[in-house]
Amino acid sequence: MTRLIEVYCRLLNGVIALFLAIMVVLVFGNVVLRYGFNSGITVSEEVSRWLFVWLTFLGAIVALKEHAHLGTDMLVSRLPVAGKKACLVIGQLLMLFIAWLVFKGSLEQATINWDVSAPVTGASVAIFYASGIVFAVSAAVLIALDLWRVLSGQLSEDELVMVKESEEQGELEALQAELAREDASRLNPHGGRP
Repeated sequence: MTRLIEVYCRLLNGVIALFLAIMVVLVFGNVVLRYGFNSGITVSEEVSRWLFVWLTFLGAIVALKEHAHLGTDMLVSRLPVAGKKACLVIGQLLMLFIAWLVFKGSLEQATINWDVSAPVTGASVAIFYASGIVFAVSAAVLIALDLWRVLSGQLSEDELVMVKESEEQGELEALQAELAREDASRLNPHGGRP
């Protein structure tokens, strides 16, 4: 399952990069055409806005998988292991509830706007709200897997605090983990055989 999630998140990163590239081409091309040739790309603003919303929700899925969202751990990091687990379980359950609310609201809006056409492209406005559905389902799966890991005791004490105090702290921890892996591979170059 972990491998499947890794592939899914890599796919999302590719889609995010593609959406960003399309947005840059549309917006920059529109600016050049407006100021240089007194014309423009009619669908530029609407498509760019939709892509930005999708890009935001897809990026939130990847950040959730990597536990990259910023938060404060001032209280939780000082608790004993049982307190950290309790806070994490409560937090995961609340996030599952919020994912349900996002799913329910997005599904209702997509259903309501299924037959509504966007003013410029003529596409169904439900496409816009479908981003919330994709986010909610993906987030619920990721949160449920993290919740299972907590309840089954698969997390170490360090992993029980799933927020980063700052971006720099996250980068430092990733660098330290990479250095530890390199040291381990140098000390044991045969992959487990002495």
